[in-house]
Amino acid sequence: MVEIAISSASRSLPYSKNWPLTLQVPQDGTIADVKAAIEQKLPKFYASRQKITLKNDKNPLVDEQKLSEVLGDKFQGTELQVKDLGPQVGWRTVFFVEYGGPLLIHPLFYFFPKFWYGKDVVHSSLQNYVYAFVMLHFLKRELETIFIHRFSNGTMPLMNIFKNSGHYHIISGVLLAFDIYRPKYSATSPFIVDTYRNNQDFLYVAAGIWAFAELSNFHTHMTLRSLRPPGTRTRAIPYGYGFSLVSCPNYFFEIMGWTVVAVMTNSIAAWIFLAFSVYIMTIWALKKHRNYKKEFGKDYPKRRALFPFIL
Repeated sequence: MVEIAISSASRSLPYSKNWPLTLQVPQDGTIADVKAAIEQKLPKFYASRQKITLKNDKNPLVDEQKLSEVLGDKFQGTELQVKDLGPQVGWRTVFFVEYGGPLLIHPLFYFFPKFWYGKDVVHSSLQNYVYAFVMLHFLKRELETIFIHRFSNGTMPLMNIFKNSGHYHIISGVLLAFDIYRPKYSATSPFIVDTYRNNQDFLYVAAGIWAFAELSNFHTHMTLRSLRPPGTRTRAIPYGYGFSLVSCPNYFFEIMGWTVVAVMTNSIAAWIFLAFSVYIMTIWALKKHRNYKKEFGKDYPKRRALFPFIL
């Protein structure tokens, strides 16, 4: 065991008035060992809410990094700092809450229209298809959260769960459900009768495109899963279906699926949700694309970030 000291990165760090702390860690210890040693002294300051950095540096050190690589032979003195990230919640829990919202909200509007609209609604084929699309999509996302996704970061700030959930619960939940299942889209509405929205061939084609998008999205998630062994932060260049054209085909196929819903219904709520989703996923895709290029350099193949041949 060796002795190291760690200081507070801010004056407001809770749980102890005796910073810097003196810690005992293994000779070949890692940053994870440092976090565990802090948690042992301050149990409420659990590891996932700690951000460890070199002194006067803002870049976080990852758990797998060895202290010998970070500090060299200088194990004595205050070389490391810790910042409190605040209460944390697991990413898997966040996803459950996000995707669970629409799964609860849409049935409330679909099965109890009289409560919301003041009258019963005889659902059109269009409404039935959209309801099935929404429920299957978010059920798929929940199952992927359980069995497919592997997360490089275990947690996120607790308050973010409310911000992230708002997108799904309000826009794709309440707003979309309220608009789609209202009498305007019912089986007897002039907006539906004798229009393409009531044409079975059109609905079959839309369902086929939607299913293609969902299955393709699932396939890319499986590809990404295969690149990261359990319990690691390993990153590798993804290849194969979809990845030959863009860095984030999972986002592209998800956008395709929601575009089908917007075109089918021409619902203002569906278009709002689509626009917001495209905006958010474009930001995510560009960031991931830049990170891939930075990490892998010349080895990273030429491809767009999100939209083939465009962006």
